[in-house]
Amino acid sequence: MINRVLVADDEKAIRDSLKLILEDEGYECDSAADGEEALLKIKNVDYDIVISDIKMPRMDGIQLLKETAKVSPDTFFVIMTAYASVETAIDALRQGAYDYLIKPVEFDDLVLRVKRLADYKKLSLENKVLRQRVSTGEGFDKIIGKSAAMKKIFTLIERVATTNSNVLIQGKSGTGKELVARAIHAKSKRKDELFLPVNCGAISENLIESELFGHKRGSFTGATEDKQGLFKVAEGGTLFLDEIGDLPLNLQVKLLRALEDKAFIPVGGTKPVKTDVRIIAATNQNIFEKAKEGEFREDLYYRLNVVEIKLPALSERSEDIPLLVNHFVEKYCNEMGRKLLGVNNEAMRALMGHEWRGGVRELENIIERAVIFTIEDIITIHDLSEHVQGSTGQAGYPDSLKDALKSFEREHILKTIKKYNYNKDTAAKALNIGLSSLYRKMEELNIPTKTPKEGEPD
Repeated sequence: MINRVLVADDEKAIRDSLKLILEDEGYECDSAADGEEALLKIKNVDYDIVISDIKMPRMDGIQLLKETAKVSPDTFFVIMTAYASVETAIDALRQGAYDYLIKPVEFDDLVLRVKRLADYKKLSLENKVLRQRVSTGEGFDKIIGKSAAMKKIFTLIERVATTNSNVLIQGKSGTGKELVARAIHAKSKRKDELFLPVNCGAISENLIESELFGHKRGSFTGATEDKQGLFKVAEGGTLFLDEIGDLPLNLQVKLLRALEDKAFIPVGGTKPVKTDVRIIAATNQNIFEKAKEGEFREDLYYRLNVVEIKLPALSERSEDIPLLVNHFVEKYCNEMGRKLLGVNNEAMRALMGHEWRGGVRELENIIERAVIFTIEDIITIHDLSEHVQGSTGQAGYPDSLKDALKSFEREHILKTIKKYNYNKDTAAKALNIGLSSLYRKMEELNIPTKTPKEGEPD
């Protein structure tokens, strides 16, 4: 982050020397010969820091400080004074200055103070963004993960959220498809409107058309009044069609028409109804293969799949397991009024070694159960379900969680390299890291970079 600084002083030698010093330190620096010139620049340029002499013609430093607070309240103000008066400095601080300098200015002191303010400015901006995210419900607070695979997902969410494009989320059960859909909605222009989830596999085939598009009175037995469909209920917002692969073929035609025309005809109706709704679909099936086999309309697949987000299985981001475990322990301790220290190393090794076919949802259920039944102040392996206790993937690993993670990482990388016949480039792509990162990891974890000859150990 390059900080922009303005130096205001009526003595040319001082402002030029301060400007030179700050530019040598990597700051973008402008100067002004008096208060009015400085204020004009502040109105037209977004400065991070203003350093101003207190005695200047046309407008003094204190008045410039007051005017700056009006037009650029996020700018940090530093007063310089040749009068080593505590009262002058205190008055400036009371008026809103962040710091003061005594003339003649010591250059080392100047650089140190500006650096501190620049660091504080960066921190305050980050905190401001975080507060905004919390207050608006934005961000990824419910999506836990710091692995490379999840960072890629976060980037995709950020990029697609600001558009109105249809999104197709693919992933196994328990990977968090609805959480991703909600995050996209929360960061979109539609965030103040309704997010409406619909499970296409949970509604009977006879009712789903009416549920989605509504119906007119008398259109079928039991239709005693007009009913709005979910496409209209979600007007202006986001309609999340979960398990889209289960949508009957005859309804896929009508959904495609609604997406293309931005309008639909209710059951029993004759006039199209306009709709402004964003569609996010999700599936745990390979609907590309279903489309090739004629079990899903290919044209609908491409219409939904403007942007595709593939969620990794938990087994593909094992380094996130400790984060998820701690998150769920805290969550259920708060719900149940319990105070637990967390999970001990033996239990964590078992959790790291488990296959997790049910994904994050299965992990959450295991931790919820453990919080209920543990009688100690920490969850042990005996508090876990028996099928998790029997996980042997981490057998023989060290007690240190840091060392255990390294051991697991080494095994996983080695297994992946073997899987792709020691083709490092292909293995790096499968691991979702760069080739140079793979070689660095191999060196760090003592994995031979050369393909072993037959009979040689790995």
